[in-house]
Amino acid sequence: MKTEKIKLQDHVTYSTDSIVSKKILENNAGGITLFAFDKDQRLTEHTSPYNAIVQVIEGVGEIIIEGKAHTLNDGDLIIMPANIPHAVNAHQPFKMLLTLIKEK
Repeated sequence: MKTEKIKLQDHVTYSTDSIVSKKILENNAGGITLFAFDKDQRLTEHTSPYNAIVQVIEGVGEIIIEGKAHTLNDGDLIIMPANIPHAVNAHQPFKMLLTLIKEK
């Protein structure tokens, strides 16, 4: 792994009617991925064996955890426990940083 300075907002770009993802780091302990959601895009409900931290870096996103919607603005973050159903909705374009951490 090399040292690299990254400006998060500029490291991933929007694409019309799409979700763009860009892996920053991935190893046995987890990973870090940037996402850019165009308006009206979504990740359907799913689970993950990893604890997850979502931080919105641009715009406003909606994170649904166990059926409860959470609106996140620039700089907000939320923790999603492993194996809990969650989803993501983009009512407007937004970018987020996802950090996955493997449970012991």
